[in-house]
Amino acid sequence: MTVDVLAIAAHPDDIEMTCAGTVLSLVARGKTVAGVDLTRGELGTRGTPEIRAQEAAEGSRIMKLVARENMGFRDGFFRNDEEHQMALIPIIRHYRPTIILTNTPDDRHPDHGRAAELVAEACFYSGLRQIKTVGKDGQPQEAHRPIYVYNFIQDRSLTPDFIVDITPYWEQKLAAIKAYKSQFFNPESPEPQSYISGEPFMKFLESRTREHGHMIGAEFGEGFISKRMLGVQDLTALV
Repeated sequence: MTVDVLAIAAHPDDIEMTCAGTVLSLVARGKTVAGVDLTRGELGTRGTPEIRAQEAAEGSRIMKLVARENMGFRDGFFRNDEEHQMALIPIIRHYRPTIILTNTPDDRHPDHGRAAELVAEACFYSGLRQIKTVGKDGQPQEAHRPIYVYNFIQDRSLTPDFIVDITPYWEQKLAAIKAYKSQFFNPESPEPQSYISGEPFMKFLESRTREHGHMIGAEFGEGFISKRMLGVQDLTALV
């Protein structure tokens, strides 16, 4: 399967919280998008990995992903090392995306920065033909390096390099986030409170999206960081 964009995130719900609107805008333009979660989120305060898997399936449906899979890396303890890179490279070569969306390089949760480093290096090594991998069909894979790797902004207030207007997709993004009923605000839940389970966190997510939208004259936006300098062919196409 070849896709235009592959979103790779440390935990189920990272994609929904950070770039669901961008994913939906891409799909609306005829692009194909797939998702990969590195861990099952088994260290989360609330819910279970099995519940998270069901919630991720619902989030995927709402975002209209063509595929989503889970690497099963250890939540909290995966590393940016050869073992994990060699597990991720076949996935990148399988989907052969032009664009990768992944975690922020600096954030409250240590997994996010580590995931950003792992994904960036796996993308580079995926383009080296001397690294041999085998696909799901048992056949040797061709080397493939995505052209762009963009980091979505998460908890910390980082300055984006560009912002995507997601105003038409805000309600769908919110629905994708709320698919994770075990994780986010639910006044009827008997489980212990966590950093993300209170109503203030949901308000924070909306405020962050409104802030990014405001920066480009839109109602809602999602910000991204790019290590690569971005070029413009048409100044009149900028918003």
